Amino acid sequence: MDLQLRGKRAVVTGSTAGIGLAIAIDLAREGASVVVNGRTQRRVDAALAQIRDEVREARVEAVAADLGTASGAQALIAQASDTDILVNNVGIFEAVPFERIDDASWLRLFETNVMSGVRLSRHYFPRMLQRGWGRVLFISSESALQIPAEMIHYGVTKTAQLALARGLAELTTGTQVTVNSVLPGPTRSEGVGAFVEGLARQQRKDAAQVERDFLQQMRPSSLLQRFAEPAEVAHLVAFLASPLAAATNGAALRVDGGVVRAIV
Repeated sequence: MDLQLRGKRAVVTGSTAGIGLAIAIDLAREGASVVVNGRTQRRVDAALAQIRDEVREARVEAVAADLGTASGAQALIAQASDTDILVNNVGIFEAVPFERIDDASWLRLFETNVMSGVRLSRHYFPRMLQRGWGRVLFISSESALQIPAEMIHYGVTKTAQLALARGLAELTTGTQVTVNSVLPGPTRSEGVGAFVEGLARQQRKDAAQVERDFLQQMRPSSLLQRFAEPAEVAHLVAFLASPLAAATNGAALRVDGGVVRAIV
């Protein structure tokens, strides 16, 4: 299927690994020019090399900036002043008992997971409305609907993304701009992989067994019964970023492996 993305420009935050990198690859494969973002030059250079290796005709550029800060958001905007597609993917998580989550941790997760999207949308979204076409996507999580007891602050930031996305969508009436959220379930991203490997070392088990235990104990409602691959999330994002998804707006779409049991 041709997603009609040739000639479009996309900014994908947190796109040096995992879901973000998979999204950048999919969009590049569909002919969009892609701005890749990560916190360090070394990481973004490595991501560019991987994208070009997988998509020989890829049109990609990179911006190294920490979007957990206002200055980082401004640095990205300064180097990529306009875009047709904004994918707010950057995010961090940590497993911490609620009583041990201090104010600094709450604020750190909000700055990265929520305020990065606020700051970038505040710049790019009005420009999309002026042109009458654009796509804003927030990569949220099934944790937005089923707040994980082991990282409540993360779940709260993911719920906030849903509210932000829906609020922006309300401003798009009569335009060809859409704003949607995507809710992945447990996905084999770089961060999750490191988390699983750390647990495996602590519990003296292999990573595959830790993954099975996690799904059985922490996400027992999973129908997939495995971690999703980043590309499986990216395919949905690429479709939503395309002109073909014009009738999907203000929605929260799950690619969660069936973890969430609600029908809607």
